[in-house]
Amino acid sequence: MEHELWLTALFNNYLAGLGNAILSLVGMHAENPTRPWQNWIVMELFVVALLMILVAVLRSSLSVERPGSIQHLFEEIYGFLDYQSHEVGIHHTEKYINYFGTLFIFILAMNLIGIIPAFESPTMEPAVPAALAVCTFLSYNAMGLGANGIKYLAHFAGPVWWMAWLMIPIEIISHLARPLSLTVRLYGNMFAGEQVISVFLGLVKPLVPVIFMGLHVFVALVQAYVFTALAMIYVSMATAHGHDA
Repeated sequence: MEHELWLTALFNNYLAGLGNAILSLVGMHAENPTRPWQNWIVMELFVVALLMILVAVLRSSLSVERPGSIQHLFEEIYGFLDYQSHEVGIHHTEKYINYFGTLFIFILAMNLIGIIPAFESPTMEPAVPAALAVCTFLSYNAMGLGANGIKYLAHFAGPVWWMAWLMIPIEIISHLARPLSLTVRLYGNMFAGEQVISVFLGLVKPLVPVIFMGLHVFVALVQAYVFTALAMIYVSMATAHGHDA
């Protein structure tokens, strides 16, 4: 059994009934009904709560004349993601920037929470990257249908109609491989980074692992960007057929 974080222990001690009820709604049952909450679920909920509080604080202090440091940070993130969206060829980025921003900030926050010794990164559990990958898969296909209508399905047949018999299976396999690729990339890098930090924390003095924590921050940022950038590329490919030029 995995080591239970203090926050997970609180959930299991006081909210075990709620956890079992939620699992039963989706047709699942906990191995240990007295401890239904797992670290990755609790940490994911904790990150969501932190982001909601941050957004509430930010919204109450928004200002055009005197923007604060948090507002500046979010404006920079928005500007960067908007620029990247244009760079990969997305038209009307205002339709999709909300998803990209949510994806980037959520993944980054989950990656970074593991730096705190009392917590763990939810993204080092395969279920979390897999869920994000499936959401991205469903989202870019929905965006493609929204931009092109039923004509979106025509791109699976390829540019030449008489090659459709070959291109359709290839395109389907290619699209189905994307969620797997997104999942393995994010999970593998975050799990490896977490293990490296844990090993060095146990071997050397507390000051030395600061270097590796800095590396963890870098990996967390890069992986959040890579996941979001790939989502942008998929959206660009899905929506491009709806534009003339």
